[in-house]
Amino acid sequence: MEIQQTFRVFSAADVRAALPMRKAVEVMREAFHDVSSGEVTAPLRTHMRLASHHADVLVMPSHTPRLDRVGAKVISLHPGNAERGLPFIQATMMVLDAANGRPLALMNGSALTAIRTGASCGVATDILARPDASQVGIIGSGPQAAAQLEAMCAVRPIRLAMVYDRDPDRAAAFAAKMSKKLGIDVERVASTRAAVASADIVCCATTSKTPVFKDGDISPGTHINAIGSYKPTEREIPPETVARALVVVDQTEAAWEEAGDLIMARDEGAIETSHLHAELGEILMGRKCGRTDPEQITFFKSVGVAAQDLAAAHAVLTRGTKLELGSAVSL
Repeated sequence: MEIQQTFRVFSAADVRAALPMRKAVEVMREAFHDVSSGEVTAPLRTHMRLASHHADVLVMPSHTPRLDRVGAKVISLHPGNAERGLPFIQATMMVLDAANGRPLALMNGSALTAIRTGASCGVATDILARPDASQVGIIGSGPQAAAQLEAMCAVRPIRLAMVYDRDPDRAAAFAAKMSKKLGIDVERVASTRAAVASADIVCCATTSKTPVFKDGDISPGTHINAIGSYKPTEREIPPETVARALVVVDQTEAAWEEAGDLIMARDEGAIETSHLHAELGEILMGRKCGRTDPEQITFFKSVGVAAQDLAAAHAVLTRGTKLELGSAVSL
């Protein structure tokens, strides 16, 4: 007799409702602890190039024993989608019961990725930024930038954000939307220097292949989050800035495989491999220190690891089911 199985499907709206940013920050703290304690299985993501479409597809599996769940995310990145009126990043996330392999949930991975990436930088900012940080510089104005700013407001008393984008209309729309949503002043500025020069926190969320600001634009005491580049030949942060910063990553092996910000700086002789100070989870666990000086520049480089997706997806499934979000589907 065939056994009918059901699982829940969560839309982007369901994901956002089930995982508000402050909750997501809490979930990511636990995920970083899992990663650095060695208690998760998360192979380096499979990267498939779609040369005919100038696009990439990434596959990210993981298993977290604490949750007793298996996750798998498939994410596509199509730079040409802006001209088609489609998102640059599109993704789907699946959650399985580790004990028996039963599918438990399928959800919008784009919303999940934006939230967990923002929340990850929220954790990093909470640990590494100065306690009095109140001004943010945002480079980029897409969904990832929005999640970054929301996360900054969740962990610091942000009063002003300045956003730069190559498309001034897009930046203006971002500023108006986020100012209304977060209840803070968000201003469009005309250059990256204007965005970062007086910022306590800088968030880079772009598709740029080259540094998006000059090293001299960064003031002492600044904390930097960089999430945009995910290839060893691309970077958002100048090597000089990397060299004078306390560098923290989400996962060491993944960073040295994919983080062009670090790989290129090392290959050019600006840093040694030993310059990477710690994984974020190591600081959370007390194995390594964080900021030690208010004048210190701190830099969190996130390439994203599958265990973060699984932790966020598990939270969506658990909380979303309680809130009666999503739809039950039979296989």
